[in-house]
Amino acid sequence: MPSQNLPIRRALLSVSDKSGLIELAQALHERDVELLSTGGTAKALRGAGLPVKDVSDITNFPEMMDGRVKTLHPMVHGGLLALRDNPDHLAAMETHGIGAIDLLVVNLYPFEATVAAGADYDTCIENIDIGGPAMIRAAAKNHGFVTTIVDVEDYSLLLEDMDQHEGATCGRFRKKRAQIAYARTAAYDAAVSTWMAAAIGEDAPRRRAVSGTLAQSLRYGENPHQAAAFYTDGSERPGVATAEQLQGKALSYNNINDTDAAIELVAEFDPANGPACAIIKHANPCGVAQGGSMIEAYQNAFNCDNVSPFGGIIALNQRLEADTAEEITKIFTEVVIAPEVSDAAREIFAKKKNLRLLITGGLPDVSEPAQTWRKVSGGWLVQDKDNGIVLPGELKVVTKRAPSEAEMADLLFAWKVAKHVKSNAIVYVKNGATVGIGAGQMSRVDSTRIAASKARDMAEVLGLNEVPTIGSVVASDAFFPFADGLITAAEAGATAVIQPGGSMRDQEVIDAANEAGLAMIFTGMRHFRH
Repeated sequence: MPSQNLPIRRALLSVSDKSGLIELAQALHERDVELLSTGGTAKALRGAGLPVKDVSDITNFPEMMDGRVKTLHPMVHGGLLALRDNPDHLAAMETHGIGAIDLLVVNLYPFEATVAAGADYDTCIENIDIGGPAMIRAAAKNHGFVTTIVDVEDYSLLLEDMDQHEGATCGRFRKKRAQIAYARTAAYDAAVSTWMAAAIGEDAPRRRAVSGTLAQSLRYGENPHQAAAFYTDGSERPGVATAEQLQGKALSYNNINDTDAAIELVAEFDPANGPACAIIKHANPCGVAQGGSMIEAYQNAFNCDNVSPFGGIIALNQRLEADTAEEITKIFTEVVIAPEVSDAAREIFAKKKNLRLLITGGLPDVSEPAQTWRKVSGGWLVQDKDNGIVLPGELKVVTKRAPSEAEMADLLFAWKVAKHVKSNAIVYVKNGATVGIGAGQMSRVDSTRIAASKARDMAEVLGLNEVPTIGSVVASDAFFPFADGLITAAEAGATAVIQPGGSMRDQEVIDAANEAGLAMIFTGMRHFRH
């Protein structure tokens, strides 16, 4: 396939998004490129005083069926697909009067935007582009001779390449645009098939497709020997993908992963119910708290474990003010993410050049339906995002003693946090703040012991007269398979327990709770997080 420079003499422009269209067309006209176009694009070009020929003039067929049929014609596809070094193709072009098309500029009907706007089924169907993808695929296949542009941001690159090569494009440029073109049609088809599966209630369609748009090339992945990049899915959901970064170095792979974990956790706590802070390290919370003020919430979260937050991620559910910023800057923090940041807080953080500061403009909706994808050898695991919520009325008291009002508030807090801790997860909470977290252990009793041990360490560090797990409540993300984990929590001073229940030994665990004087409630829902 030719890789040499090939001049652009004739271009077909047919775009839904007309950003930059007139400037591009004017630049092509000034470079003596003949312009072909369709419908609204041709009208816009004529309105700008540019000479343009309608595709219907070369096909000798008018646009019909509400524009559904206009470019699906041999006069168009022959001009895109013909191999210019093949004598038979050249002879067919001459016989049938098919003119070569050297440049295709197409962007597609706004299907994704139509779906995002909540349009009805029929409207979404009408916004599925047919002719556009067909032309893009044809031109991209023939990239040895044809340049294909599908993104507005590539208009300037096209003109630069033409100027560098005296009105031609080079083979490397055409190859790269062809790859981008196929990725665009693949993403478009993925959006259509994903929407349609949901629209018809197909939970497990025979084939699935996922797509993304490059947001950032990363220096490396979890480790320096791993290549990595960050892609967005086009949604407007507040979070790390849509946040505005106000300062600091570019986010790393681990920064993005941990910041996502942080904002998703803090979003569990409605700002209307008061300030909340979550501190994350290696995708696990090391401290979470609510408070009467944001600085109180931060300090209480920090006091759960004041060693792990070094180099960690901090997420807030409300506006970040100067007093909290001052407190945060006392240790090294990788990322701070919040819905809003005051000017005074920005000035304080500006002195910490390596700290990344992100604002989201809001919090993600933790109840919003979504899916998670995980690559495994030879395939993908796809599941609904864990947005399960247990309401107070759905809880079942299984012990002789019911939780007090204060215990119940802490139990519900602990349950929200446990959902975001890697299994096996144990979370001790007291007065709206975590006081011990055990994560990711192979044994649940080990998680219980580790969390209690951390609390004892913090009591010594903070000079407390009493270990904070005394009088706390404890949450377990899954049932206690034996009574040993519950007994360990009781020995640490916990007075109430929240867990899913469902073990063959539930009665044994209930009996142990009663013997220890604990209140215990079952949720009927577990929160494994692997």
